[in-house]
Amino acid sequence: MRTDVTFLSAGLKLAGHLYTPDGGTPGVPRPAIVVGHPGTGVKEQASGLYARLLAERGFVTLAFDAAHQGESEGEPRSLEDPGQRVEDLKAAVSFLGTLDEVDPGRIGALGICASGGYALAATATDPRIRAVGTVSAVDMSRQFRLGADGAQDPAVVAGMLAAASAARTAEAQGADVQLFPVFPATEEEARAGGQHVYEGWEYYCTPRARHPRSAKSLTWTSVDHIAAFDTFASVALIAPRPLLLIVGREAVTSWMSVEAYQKAYGTKELAWIEGASHVDLYDRDEYVTPAVEKLDDFFAAHLAV
Repeated sequence: MRTDVTFLSAGLKLAGHLYTPDGGTPGVPRPAIVVGHPGTGVKEQASGLYARLLAERGFVTLAFDAAHQGESEGEPRSLEDPGQRVEDLKAAVSFLGTLDEVDPGRIGALGICASGGYALAATATDPRIRAVGTVSAVDMSRQFRLGADGAQDPAVVAGMLAAASAARTAEAQGADVQLFPVFPATEEEARAGGQHVYEGWEYYCTPRARHPRSAKSLTWTSVDHIAAFDTFASVALIAPRPLLLIVGREAVTSWMSVEAYQKAYGTKELAWIEGASHVDLYDRDEYVTPAVEKLDDFFAAHLAV
């Protein structure tokens, strides 16, 4: 069963979908998982899919829109603020802990893409999160500074930071919020950007998964927030709680999950999904199914009574 819910994160009302399993023993609280969406995504896309599939396996799950995005509050719109994103995940944990159907001592976190990085940062400093899993994990700072493949010319982020500072000046002088497009305008331009760019464009900008509330642009002020925030910096603090990183064998971003794994201690696993790219793990059944099975086993083992 899916229920529309709201909860507060740093004073902002966030919109979420709460998935509650059928059956179970009345009055007996269940383990729960908060599920964070990819950058520019919304709860109706990848995070909602994983939340629904895990609820079918017996977990109470919560997919929600980040502050400043989707149906959640926050101005300016389309701001990607890593600090706020981490706070949103912690607020979601707080909300789940208030529900009668949830055992507050058995809450886990799952982050997809950008939320994979944010979930690691949230878990590192919030011991209420008893286990954390990621799918196609990305640290947005590394992606902006180094590129999805880790080989980006440093001049690229320098140029973006210059544009971000110019946008701040313009806004201070009365201009509207300054935005930049996240995706190419056409299929031709997307294909010219390489396979990773094309896959992102196809997911977000075609009937495959397009949603009217999914962000197609971000504020320029997002750039300096992102560039200075390292979501992997505190990964070592997750131990002794368990960590599962799921990554596609063909994902150009896989090096980031490898780096997070190397930084972690204690119970940890890097699980490869053969044949899958980064975006394949958002919605392709042949790749999502084994990923969810792995997550089910992981959370069932580590959120047990």
